[in-house]
Amino acid sequence: MCLLLKGGLVVDPDRNSIKKADVLLEEGRIAAIQPGLKAPDAQTIPVEGCYICPGFIDMHCHLREPGEEMKETILTGTRAAARGGFTAVVAMGNTKPPADSRAVIELVKGQAEAAPVPVYPVGCATKERKGLELAEIGDLVEAGIVALSDDGNPVMNSEVLRRVMEYSTMFNLLIISHCEDTHLSAGGIMHEGYISTLLGLRGIPRAAEEIHVARDIILAEMTGARLHIAHVSSAGSVRLIREAKQRGVRVTAEVTPHHLCLTDEAVMTFDTNTKVNPPLRTPEDVEALCAGLRDGTIDVIATDHAPHTLEEKDVEYNYAPFGISGLETAVSLMWDRLVAKGILTPVQLAQKMACNPAKILGLPERSVKVGNAANLTVINPQLKQPVRVESFVSKGKNSPFNGWELLGWPVLTIVAGKIVMSEGKLTGSERS
Repeated sequence: MCLLLKGGLVVDPDRNSIKKADVLLEEGRIAAIQPGLKAPDAQTIPVEGCYICPGFIDMHCHLREPGEEMKETILTGTRAAARGGFTAVVAMGNTKPPADSRAVIELVKGQAEAAPVPVYPVGCATKERKGLELAEIGDLVEAGIVALSDDGNPVMNSEVLRRVMEYSTMFNLLIISHCEDTHLSAGGIMHEGYISTLLGLRGIPRAAEEIHVARDIILAEMTGARLHIAHVSSAGSVRLIREAKQRGVRVTAEVTPHHLCLTDEAVMTFDTNTKVNPPLRTPEDVEALCAGLRDGTIDVIATDHAPHTLEEKDVEYNYAPFGISGLETAVSLMWDRLVAKGILTPVQLAQKMACNPAKILGLPERSVKVGNAANLTVINPQLKQPVRVESFVSKGKNSPFNGWELLGWPVLTIVAGKIVMSEGKLTGSERS
């Protein structure tokens, strides 16, 4: 199939530029980029005023399969990703059973063959994510993992994490670290501060995250490992990462849309959809996270998509699981709250959600260049509409953003030259 995108604004992070041009796609690749293109045999799609971005990658999501298919499956999760403007997802390994063996990785890859967007699996760093014994890392690499992580659990034992890091350097394999001192966070359900005291809810201090950020940076500096800090939430963590980068430590970091758009004041509603780990923090932390995005301290925006059933979330706040369903709102939230408000430019958003994830994970380059694979996310900056969780294609409807009116939505998701989402609707075999 040949596609011709007419009149769009081509986002080029490499040149830090945006130019109006037509984009011709042939045989899964970008064939031409220039104004006034004509291709009689191509399907022509008018995209005037829309931004044509390199295909976005969510480098941190939970697809729940195998083991918790009532919450999400690889098919429903990737359909949600396509609808949300993502052209690929990275699946964390905290499944049941966990992705600590070749068999589980092969199962995930097999299920992903029918998915509308590629799935890149993450293998567990330790057996059963218990943090006691290294997983068969070499076997996992051969099976096709792109990173190691016990995400959902920290590796509490520093000696074990040191060995994981040393082993990872043999493969130049990324370690995605869930930074949490579980002794400090035990029993906590929200940020420790004024609001938690007011509500009488047990808090999780910033130190629970920052202690492990500091430790993991020290170990990465010691071993030379590639470290990626997941879901950064505190100003102190941003400062530690910034200082480590200045010293030349091989560390990168990510932040989620919900940590950028919400504070602990949202918990005052007792909406269990505001219960996440790490918890929503203060306006001062949000300001530091935004500053970290702008200056390059934080490299990536990732969803940490964590779908749950209605029955699990529809309980008292203390008993609800942590997590937000984020794949279908991430791009629009970031456009509305960051780009439209001048905190990030469209070029910077493409860097954080496409180019940097690909570079960090060692995936094929994401850029709108002739000859590159035609993986594209097209955003209409003028499209304003509310979030409606009942329309989510994800099984997880657990979003605190239901009803929010957002400006700037993905209107086309193109994977290898094939349209998998158009105007919010899945196409072809991706339809429900």
